[in-house]
Amino acid sequence: MSASLSPHLFQMPQEQYTHHRSTMPSSEGPQVYKVGIYGWRKRCLYFFVLLLMILILVNLAMTIWILKVMNFTIDGMGNLRITEEGLKLEGDSEFLQPLYAKEIQSRPGNALYFKSARNVTVNILNEQTKVLTRLITGPKAVEAYGKKFEVKTVSGKLLFSADSNEVVVGAERLRVLGAEGTVFPKSIETPNVRADPFKELRLESPTRSLVMEAPKGVEINAEAGNMEATCRTELRLESKDGEIKLDAAKIKLPRLPHGSYTPTGTRQKVFEICVCANGRLFLSQAGTGSTCQINTSVCL
Repeated sequence: MSASLSPHLFQMPQEQYTHHRSTMPSSEGPQVYKVGIYGWRKRCLYFFVLLLMILILVNLAMTIWILKVMNFTIDGMGNLRITEEGLKLEGDSEFLQPLYAKEIQSRPGNALYFKSARNVTVNILNEQTKVLTRLITGPKAVEAYGKKFEVKTVSGKLLFSADSNEVVVGAERLRVLGAEGTVFPKSIETPNVRADPFKELRLESPTRSLVMEAPKGVEINAEAGNMEATCRTELRLESKDGEIKLDAAKIKLPRLPHGSYTPTGTRQKVFEICVCANGRLFLSQAGTGSTCQINTSVCL
């Protein structure tokens, strides 16, 4: 027995359900969802956007003003120019903090000036930032600190050198223009001591002795004037292995003591020089023979 089902049996209930659903009254209206910011949130957002735009405009205006005042260009800022060799600064400059540079030079044909209200200090440092050489120019003095100080000419000839051991003057002539001359607390070694033309040369030791020594001799020469050697107590000429030679057309000893012997009773103008055993010289009136032995009282 076979059974067959007709599709109309399933169709009618579906249509009835649909019709029943459509005829049912709807108690709820359509639901609408709002998208966005409304009310006081929207007003705050517009206010912050407007404030941000104002700040951007003020910042832009300040940036343009700074660029104009500082004279910013493609080449640099103001008097400061950026070149391939480094920085080029024109005009006067003031540095409030230390300046570190490999080389500082002026424009060709212009001088380089360093000005300071107190002093200018130049330090030379090593790799461990230890000061090796220092130059200080202050209101009262110029001070240089280093192991050695040298002054040379353009050609490299040494003019002056000083270190802890010695001071060397390499110039051909050293001139001292002070009214009181030059004071040497200790010895001085030089091949020649000469005064300027038509000027006097004086070697003086006010409170101590003056010694001149040379292994091959000491020569004192006055070509166009007199030479004077003055002392308060004794003037001593000593030659250990040689002789003392007085070579002149006239030799005067005006202050030698005179003997008292006068055999003729008349005053004579001829005298002979006598030498005592102690080396003292005195004058004695000349006679037919020597009168030195009679006037030995002068030697006492």
